[in-house]
Amino acid sequence: MQDFTRRTLLQGGTALAATGMLTGPALFEFAKAWAQSAPWKAEPGAKLTVMRWKRFVPAEDDAFNAMVAAFKAATGTEMNVFSESFEDVQPKASVAANTGSGLDLAWGLHTLPQLFPTKVLKMNDVADYLGKKYGGWTDAAAKTCKLGNDWLGIPVATNGGYMTYRKSALDKAGFKEFPKDFPGFLEMCKALKANNTPAGFALGHASGDGNSWLHWVLWGHGAYTVDQNDKIIINSPETAKALEYCKALYESFIPGTASWNDSSNNKAFLAGELYCTANGISIYVAAKTDPSKKELTADTYHALWPVGPVGKPTELQLALPILAFNFTKYPNAAKAFVAFMLEKENYEKWLDGAQGYLTQTLNAYELAPIWTADPKNAVFSQASKRTLPASGIGTVGEKAATAIADFIVVDMFANYCTGAKDAKGAMAEAERQLKRIYR
Repeated sequence: MQDFTRRTLLQGGTALAATGMLTGPALFEFAKAWAQSAPWKAEPGAKLTVMRWKRFVPAEDDAFNAMVAAFKAATGTEMNVFSESFEDVQPKASVAANTGSGLDLAWGLHTLPQLFPTKVLKMNDVADYLGKKYGGWTDAAAKTCKLGNDWLGIPVATNGGYMTYRKSALDKAGFKEFPKDFPGFLEMCKALKANNTPAGFALGHASGDGNSWLHWVLWGHGAYTVDQNDKIIINSPETAKALEYCKALYESFIPGTASWNDSSNNKAFLAGELYCTANGISIYVAAKTDPSKKELTADTYHALWPVGPVGKPTELQLALPILAFNFTKYPNAAKAFVAFMLEKENYEKWLDGAQGYLTQTLNAYELAPIWTADPKNAVFSQASKRTLPASGIGTVGEKAATAIADFIVVDMFANYCTGAKDAKGAMAEAERQLKRIYR
């Protein structure tokens, strides 16, 4: 656990100044002025324990730490922050929700606030304040956090995952541009395998990568877990076609993807073993910051997800919402901190620190400098607008969040692709699990 002080803020300023961030005393002065005029005043003696997902881009962590330290210095709120892997955030948030202790705020992924609709602090006032000030929220981001008219949390950002590939490998395979449809994408993956420059996508319990690309395949074929009325429709001809397509892709992949987690493809790509995958910009950023990988950096490009038979984007990008539990002793401090995170003086610089790994959910930040700083960043700016909510066409709520957290779609595809079950068995198992949730 990390305790943030003004000394932390001032020390962090040196490292962050090179990126043009508002740092050190300047950040403190902004935070102090903001705290005096903000709609929420931190309670005297407030102490907040915050759990967040582990960063993938160190500069983002630096920017976040500076933000936290400035908030503490300006409001007097004690800030205890710790990080967990994507896979561990939801279980630990569940423990806190069930026990009513241990955390004040949890910052996780997908539709995390929907898992605890009766245990969260309503954020309507924070959402209205930020939405009016910064051009409104993107559609999927709002749906991620709303239950009826209530905001169960705030959609801080979207981690945009897009196709990351080696241009030289595509050129050698005969593809002058990245395919834009499913048939072309499959042919490319087959050609890459034939040239010993394989693609690879996680089929294991990778909360971000696995859920994202497999929902893309499912939705791209017009298949969904549930319909608009939350009727279970996973057992369908469309799902069967998605399974067949996915298995054909899987057969072209680098070995081992059935056990991959969210960091596996990063490691394989950076090691020169993988030539196409879906990921946030973290692979490219890691390559750029490693002097030994100049050739890899120059050869790494990004592309939008190809469009499936439905004829429109069916992306599942990784929402990163934050929630405050309603048992916190310091609700005003919690709301103040969340609002402070998304103010322009913090948020734009935080996006800059993330170097394209994180995408805005408030429309005003479409003009953030990060999206033109490097042409290879531009694709990621579209993530919040192109994504569907994690529920697909169904209701965004606790049930849809549970289906994502339980890897029902991931396991269905993995069972079929690895031969553990035939198509009928894989769909039947997914249907059985969904019936347990949607009852």
